[in-house]
Amino acid sequence: MTQHIFCIIGKKKAGKTTFLEKLVPELQKLGLTVGAVKHDAHTFEMDVKGKDSWRLKQAGAETVVVSSPERVAMIQSVDRERSLEELAETLLADKDVVLAEGYFNSDQPKIEVFRQEAHDHPLCGRNNQQSKKLIAMVSNQSVAVDVPKFGLDDASEVAVHIARKYYGWVYSGMWATHD
Repeated sequence: MTQHIFCIIGKKKAGKTTFLEKLVPELQKLGLTVGAVKHDAHTFEMDVKGKDSWRLKQAGAETVVVSSPERVAMIQSVDRERSLEELAETLLADKDVVLAEGYFNSDQPKIEVFRQEAHDHPLCGRNNQQSKKLIAMVSNQSVAVDVPKFGLDDASEVAVHIARKYYGWVYSGMWATHD
């Protein structure tokens, strides 16, 4: 199955993470494997000061991997920010769907989450929806865009939209891929 990347975009406090929390299990219910990437425009620390992995990184290790029976985490120094496509190809190659929070300027298809309580207008409208590759709008308000519109609680419908549009899936009592 071909991997597809979708960027979940929206302004700060629009509800992107909340929507992603709903969308991930809905895609999994359809049998798709899902990976996620969170974009952070700032430097961040994932490790806890004083823990062994933090100490090894502070000692100069360029890459530190923490492994347990249930998880693997990697902290790696990089000379440049990796593109979304590079991250998907190298770290998430085994996933059918990669959901990226952010990456407004990437060339990947986008789903915008918009709540009018948080902002006056969405990032995408009719003037830029094609150039930004907007494929859906998730909102509690009517938004002037020419793409499918979904409510904030319609994650299952968004998952179906993705399965139909990007995987050619059809529904006739049960989901099946269309080959």
